[in-house]
Amino acid sequence: MVFSSLMFMCIFLAIVLIAYNLSKNLTYKNTVLIIASLFFYAWGEPIWVVLLIFSAFVDYINGRIIDKYYARAGATIALVSSLVINLGLLAMFKYSGFFIENINTFLHTSIPNPNFKLPIGISFYTFQTLSYTIDMYRGKTRVQKSFLGFLAYVSMFPQLVAGPIVRYSTVASELNSRRVTADDFAYGVKRFTAGMCKKVMLANSSGAVASMVLDSTRLTVASSWLGIIMYTFQIYFDFSGYSDMAIAVGSVMGYTVPENFRKPWAAASFTQFWRNWHITLSDWVREHIFVVLNGKKLGKLASAGMGFLVMYVMEMWHGFTWVYVIGGIYNGLCLGLENLLGLTKAEKRKMKKPVYIARCIIVNMLFAFNTLMFTVTPAQFFEILKGFIRI
Repeated sequence: MVFSSLMFMCIFLAIVLIAYNLSKNLTYKNTVLIIASLFFYAWGEPIWVVLLIFSAFVDYINGRIIDKYYARAGATIALVSSLVINLGLLAMFKYSGFFIENINTFLHTSIPNPNFKLPIGISFYTFQTLSYTIDMYRGKTRVQKSFLGFLAYVSMFPQLVAGPIVRYSTVASELNSRRVTADDFAYGVKRFTAGMCKKVMLANSSGAVASMVLDSTRLTVASSWLGIIMYTFQIYFDFSGYSDMAIAVGSVMGYTVPENFRKPWAAASFTQFWRNWHITLSDWVREHIFVVLNGKKLGKLASAGMGFLVMYVMEMWHGFTWVYVIGGIYNGLCLGLENLLGLTKAEKRKMKKPVYIARCIIVNMLFAFNTLMFTVTPAQFFEILKGFIRI
């Protein structure tokens, strides 16, 4: 069930909002939200609802242990347990097939490949539950004593399948007390309409043009440009439109769903672009990996290495195939080189307009080539690349 479907808008969401607002009792509201969220998830993946509940239960228990044994060995054991179980499940479902397939290919072995079907949204809710235990361990948030409240946070249907990634600290107070004003509801309707227009009118039409052009057996430089631009538009409007709709549904239910895009196409550096594109993922990785590993002031070379690592982790979060491996190296090198050359800070007000525009174009071209890797065949990609080199 997708947000842009009539089933979601006219039936599911309408029933949920009516049931949700029948009572002001918080336990009742959380129960309605959980039932609705699990039904929403089961619509696409009925089997893996059990995995979602298990993941929530594991980190609820680990959170209680961290709270009880804070700053002692018990808290560390609980954090390690959370990391091992969550990352282990993510690795098993998302990465095991790639490793087994390549081990069999390169070592001429015949290890059975389980070919697990990837549970919908596992990358999102895994990072959400991990943010809770990590922030608990670091003393940045308070324990959630109600499993019902914690399950409501983990399974919240507006952002369960495709984000944004909502950190526990963002909605902690709203799990215990929330209200929806007329302004909140009006804002939600307005934001949902904007997201729907992005998805249906802009993303779908851009995607149709991109497919028509890039599927052509004869690509020219001009048609390659058109295909790249249209596909980049499709990715942006589709993803940002979905995020808008998730924020909107959160607003009409009294939850804060964070912004996920902030005009990334207006970024004059690759670093700024990724800070404004899929903001909740880049913030999560920066907060939980970069800040932890980069606790001390590092030189340019070490910072470049950290930039490479952060981008590689972000790419691998999306999936693990050779395309993602190459994409991770490509983005990591772009970000690392930018750090090395000291080009990460690019303030519009401090640059001449032609320089600013030129840098924005370069950054968007770099991103467009990244998206192109996931769209066309390797032969098509190199054909397009040769066309640009000829120019």
